[in-house]
Amino acid sequence: MNIGENVERVRERIQSACRRSGRAGEEVRLVAVSKTKPAEAIRQAYAVGLREFGENRVQEAAAKLQELEDLDAVWHLIGHLQSNKAELACRLFDWIHSVDSLHLAEKIDREAAALGRKMPILIEVHLGEEESKFGVEEDDLGRMAERIAALPALELRGLMTLPPFFDDPENARPFFRRLRKLAERMGVRNLPGVQMRELSMGMSHDFEVAIEEGATTVRVGTAIFGERQR
Repeated sequence: MNIGENVERVRERIQSACRRSGRAGEEVRLVAVSKTKPAEAIRQAYAVGLREFGENRVQEAAAKLQELEDLDAVWHLIGHLQSNKAELACRLFDWIHSVDSLHLAEKIDREAAALGRKMPILIEVHLGEEESKFGVEEDDLGRMAERIAALPALELRGLMTLPPFFDDPENARPFFRRLRKLAERMGVRNLPGVQMRELSMGMSHDFEVAIEEGATTVRVGTAIFGERQR
């Protein structure tokens, strides 16, 4: 496996998807999902130009970031965050994609304020029928966004979703489209301090479809680093 070659292929796929949908490649942020991967693999990806990395677990990220503190990288928390780890998450990460309750948002707000920073966040929206997935229900999104808009240490930048896995990526298209339309509806409400410009959706097997439906951030792990260790 050659990480540099993998990154080049992913970038080509992103550019092709952008062309098909009439978008500029610069509109899509590539977050390399490095969960379960060693620090050395992240260094290899950094060496070929990647600067944004996604981790699922706070404790795993804490260990790796100690080894990688010399890198000028942007770190995204993309996995479920327990409120008792919010303080550490605010110290380690530049973005939190997986805000799935008002309680968690309020906890992040308090911890970010104590650190003297503003935390960019995304609301994770639960669009599938899977009980194993986290996220805010679609009907609750508006009320939650209104409450978050009043939290001074948070910057609500948009939405994130994790649709069900399908062998055919086309089957994920309706979920990506629903998230985009939700963001559009939220955007016209002009909540103070809220920007619905970011859509974090799409992974290794379906990110091209996500881009065609408006993704601004794709979270790609396997296509860059190879299969995850269990």
